[in-house]
Amino acid sequence: MDFDFSFFLLIGTVITGALWGGYLFLLKSKGEVFDEANEPVVIEYARSFFPILLIVLLLRSFLAEPFRIPSGSMMPTLLVGDFILVNKFTYGIRLPVINKKIVPLNEPKRGDIVVFRFPKDPSVDYIKRVIGIPGDHIAYEDKKLWVNGQPAGQVSLGRYQGVGQGQDMTGAEQLLENLNGVEHSILVREGAMSAEGVYVVPEGHYFVMGDNRDNSNDGRYWGMVPEENLVGKAFFIWMSWDWDTKGIIGFDRIGTLLQ
Repeated sequence: MDFDFSFFLLIGTVITGALWGGYLFLLKSKGEVFDEANEPVVIEYARSFFPILLIVLLLRSFLAEPFRIPSGSMMPTLLVGDFILVNKFTYGIRLPVINKKIVPLNEPKRGDIVVFRFPKDPSVDYIKRVIGIPGDHIAYEDKKLWVNGQPAGQVSLGRYQGVGQGQDMTGAEQLLENLNGVEHSILVREGAMSAEGVYVVPEGHYFVMGDNRDNSNDGRYWGMVPEENLVGKAFFIWMSWDWDTKGIIGFDRIGTLLQ
């Protein structure tokens, strides 16, 4: 069980709902009629907040949840300050807080951008791209990716011009990578050191990497993502505001569908 915002949201919903429902039950047992003018202040607050908390809980748990990108590990696809929406039901419906899947639906595909609970510290959410699915043989050598013995195609898009907190990536080479039919941009830096190796994805797990290949703490360093750690699939940028660099709003990024 994770004691995060969802946990406290659930507790708040239960408490306000119990207070409001209990008060109505008490009135009914006494044969009295609800009178808003005479209700206690605590009950008034519970009645006001319960539907709001319930709606937010249902939306965040079963439909979509907002996240803010805190680092540059997914550049150039995602920038620091991007606010994204994550589809919570595409990989199955889970109960809030305990994260138990109750309705299995789709499974992650190569190329999906996923939010997951970091295996080393489940209280922290990470976002990366799925590179390997169960049974895959993944190799990353000399800044090139191989999936089941087949190279992921790369086409140079020239030198990258960073913005905001990502300006330090200016000059990196931007490549269009084809991951089994899913095209997306990545960044690599000539001469920069990053982990390389060969990885076999076990059942019930996924191998993930950041699009900023030389600046990403991903599966190359700490291993696989268990299926139960998945939160959802990122699909939409609804705001981009890098407030640490003069609070510039990236209007051109608002409304971007993620690939």
